[in-house]
Amino acid sequence: MTPSATSDTYRARLTARQETLAQMERRNARIAGVRLILGLTGVGLLVWLGLAPWKTLAALIGLFAIIAVGHGRLINARDRARSAVDFYQRGLARLRHEWAGTGDAGDRFLPAHHLYAVDLDVFGRGSLFELVATCRTEAGRSALAAWMLAPAAPEEILARQEAIRELEPDLDLRENLAVEGDHMRPAIDPALIRQWAVTPRRLPGQAAVEVLVRTAPVAFLASLAWWLQGGPATPFLVVLAVQGLTALGLRHQVLHVTEAVDAASRDLDVFFGTARLLESRSDESQRLVALRAQLVDGQHLASTSIARLSQLVAMLASRRNMLFAPIAGLLMWTTQMAFSIERWREHHGAKVAAWLDAVAEFDALCAVAGYASEHPGHVFPELDSPPSHVRATALAHPLLGDTAVANDVSLGAASPSLLIVSGSNMSGKSTFLRTLGLNVVLAQMGAPVRASSFRLSPMAIGASIRVLDSLLEGHSRFYAEILRLKQIVDLARETGGASLFLLDEVLSGTNSHDRRQGAEGLLRGLIGFGAVGLATTHDLALGDIAAGWSPQASNVHFADEFDGGSLAFDYVLREGPVKTSNALALMRSVGLDVDSA
Repeated sequence: MTPSATSDTYRARLTARQETLAQMERRNARIAGVRLILGLTGVGLLVWLGLAPWKTLAALIGLFAIIAVGHGRLINARDRARSAVDFYQRGLARLRHEWAGTGDAGDRFLPAHHLYAVDLDVFGRGSLFELVATCRTEAGRSALAAWMLAPAAPEEILARQEAIRELEPDLDLRENLAVEGDHMRPAIDPALIRQWAVTPRRLPGQAAVEVLVRTAPVAFLASLAWWLQGGPATPFLVVLAVQGLTALGLRHQVLHVTEAVDAASRDLDVFFGTARLLESRSDESQRLVALRAQLVDGQHLASTSIARLSQLVAMLASRRNMLFAPIAGLLMWTTQMAFSIERWREHHGAKVAAWLDAVAEFDALCAVAGYASEHPGHVFPELDSPPSHVRATALAHPLLGDTAVANDVSLGAASPSLLIVSGSNMSGKSTFLRTLGLNVVLAQMGAPVRASSFRLSPMAIGASIRVLDSLLEGHSRFYAEILRLKQIVDLARETGGASLFLLDEVLSGTNSHDRRQGAEGLLRGLIGFGAVGLATTHDLALGDIAAGWSPQASNVHFADEFDGGSLAFDYVLREGPVKTSNALALMRSVGLDVDSA
């Protein structure tokens, strides 16, 4: 499907979902009006007649309850229709390249001092994560972030590619995922639910205690009926006392159970819906088959168990209802629900981690499949064996729109291991580094890349592009840079050269002599370990480094043209070092007097 065809499909579906939503809004208004009339009628009968005939009042209450149930279902369907509208509106915004700042930036997943996440815009506003992360669960977003932060093994990359190819055409699946739950509500914390699922039992397991709790409602109702029919109140009061003492004795354990499940159970409906979608599929790719097997054990479905937990949590929450709260207290409702939740956890807690992993990976794969579907011109990379190399044709930045300029790049094997990229400021050097780095990130998480062809060997990434000083840590910009460079050298050493280095304006914070000598030693060491990479500079002297290292190193450059007081760039990568400098002309163009006396 071409980008225009994808856009046409989204617009057609958006129109249909908007029509459905409008119909539901009208039905919702009518039913809300009926409920109001019934409520006012019941109140009027009570006020004007003193007490309405019980049959009439019971009929009104029954009718109100039936309509309320139907109204609740309509509201749920309306919310799903609204989510579907939002899904296609967001999709069209991505296709128009108007998505930056509208999605999940993923800043919470950014580790301190990561070797490329900040430099390559993996997280943050307008980042790779914000573009790709259309996940519905927090577990899925966490899995996707982990994929972006570390390269997968080759066999894992191929397994994800196969699954993504199978999921890519299934737009209905992605819409169904999008309408599960409310995307604005705080999501379930994967680590929290994992911990909750395996926490040791808090409530006592003695049969006598549980029997007392379970029989309390029956005993209470029987005593209440006996008391209403006449007779001494002693049995009734004894039952109340026993129930009260039991609840008081279990109070701290029950409170611990209810607080823990309240914290861990947010977003259960999304978790349930995503699991149910995976269970219902009949995929062929090995990874999707394996994920489904984690949720399906014979005739038992994980979604059934999750739905039961969700029901228990909802029943527990009903204790806060003003009308039900007095009855809940007399029936020891909170204590009973706590025992039920603990029993659920004993039966299923050990399986929760596997269920969560399956749902998380499925959710992340669907997000990447959506990215692939919305970028049909991207290709899945081919994986090669070492030594380290990258070869790409028509490579472009995945976060830029139609304005991105594509270039070819070849590093390692029969090509130079090092490209020294020269050019003036704003000519495209840093963007070129990020272009290569982000596409390698995509390639090694199993996603398609923005190129017409792409081959690479497995490699770790180390970048020094956006290194800043730190007042808190007492580091200057130069000191922070050399610390990062040390990490990149260590990475090349530890991986046996299976690494890609991306160095922007290397050692720009020192004098020309030390810069030349330091850069030469650094780059020679990286190549010596077997690493491949790019180093940018606008210092023409550094271009001489590559001249003596052929064929291991080569010069390339981005050109510019100064005309009529402004700079023009075509962002096309050319062979050889840059031959011109425009800094003085640019300074003069803004009114700075740089002419010597």
